[in-house]
Amino acid sequence: MNLFLLSPGCRETAFIYAITSAGVTHAVARACAEGSIESCTCDYSHIDRVPHRTRAAAASNVRVWKWGGCSDNIGFGFRFSREFVDTGERGKTLREKMNLHNNEAGRAHVQTEMRQECKCHGMSGSCTVKTCWMRLPSFRSVGDSLKDRFDGASRVMMPNTDLESPAQRNDAAPHRVPRRDRYRFQLRPHNPDHKSPGAKDLVYLESSPGFCEKNPRLGIPGTHGRACNDTSIGVDGCDLMCCGRGYRTETMYVVERCNCTFHWCCEVKCKLCPTEKVVHTCL
Repeated sequence: MNLFLLSPGCRETAFIYAITSAGVTHAVARACAEGSIESCTCDYSHIDRVPHRTRAAAASNVRVWKWGGCSDNIGFGFRFSREFVDTGERGKTLREKMNLHNNEAGRAHVQTEMRQECKCHGMSGSCTVKTCWMRLPSFRSVGDSLKDRFDGASRVMMPNTDLESPAQRNDAAPHRVPRRDRYRFQLRPHNPDHKSPGAKDLVYLESSPGFCEKNPRLGIPGTHGRACNDTSIGVDGCDLMCCGRGYRTETMYVVERCNCTFHWCCEVKCKLCPTEKVVHTCL
């Protein structure tokens, strides 16, 4: 991780905070269900709920599913992430509000993407009874969702009511935000024609630095000499990666392992094969 990107309030910073918060939430919630943490267990809060039985199920005399099994403990993971990740954010400044919002957005993506999983019980797989529990999404899907939010992140500013100084509010002491109230704020869009950001949206304060040229102060290596994909239209494609400067195409011959076979026991033997590769690098 580029630690310099934690300083500016740009899109990349927003994504780093959100994915970190989501990662802590996901890891702790799963660890609880796996019994890896002594202070928490599976989430059994669903077990006492009585599921609704549909008319079709009643007519066919099929029993409805029931809660059971071991649900991932999203509640504990959510609370732990708040205590751990948000510990230094007081919610007083615009930057602190930005961090809190993005942390909450990361957690919200994990929480709202949980899915019900079920297992059938019955003779010969008849599935007369199903036991169901709540399962976390894969972290890859959470990351993909946050990447989509990164592309559509909202630039925000402080509401007018929060721009008043303590003296204007007639406060005797500097304004302090109680912990329980840290999350009770609404950021407004920098562009008044845009809608306010939602709970799962990412927010940022300033434009991103340029990544095309080398910037040692920010730890940005630039894209000169970077390998790119000439057929991709994504961020790894030569058009975007090379920032319009063009790219060089070279044919290289490399030696790679090939025709590998397993020999009992226990060794893998491979041949070395010369391979022709076409490599594209940014100018």
